[in-house]
Amino acid sequence: MTTHDAPPVTYPLGRSVFQASVLASFWLAGLIAAGAWAYFVRQPDWRIGVCVASVVVAGMAAYRGWKNSPAGSIAWDGQSWRWESPGYQTGVAEQQLSVLADFQGVMLLRIENHAKAGMWLWVERKSFPERWMDFRRAVYSPARGVAASSGLHSSKSLNTPA
Repeated sequence: MTTHDAPPVTYPLGRSVFQASVLASFWLAGLIAAGAWAYFVRQPDWRIGVCVASVVVAGMAAYRGWKNSPAGSIAWDGQSWRWESPGYQTGVAEQQLSVLADFQGVMLLRIENHAKAGMWLWVERKSFPERWMDFRRAVYSPARGVAASSGLHSSKSLNTPA
């Protein structure tokens, strides 16, 4: 069976509309729950004020987190991943990439360097639809030098009797 390596690809990242929608939905659900509680209790109480204030603060924190989400690009050269951004121009090679969620048109990734410092990245097809499938292939393909040896070892261990 012939395997094809994923092509080198650089994919742009910015603020995710999907992430904003999820955060806004959760915030709206909290606001509706706090409003329903205040409506059905019908007795002004300090706890309702704390609840509403908590929902407002959570909404502001979510907005601030979304507004400060990382922007730049993630690059695959066939061997390793590299993060590039205006504040971090060069990008350090050999970062570990993990897929946390894959919704086909949107992916939640975590990229981590050797010091275990990491970032969560929302990647959307809308950012660069022409290269989306190349990017997906790169995310799910092993590095070129590792693919042949790791596949050989895993098939060998599966066929070895216990």
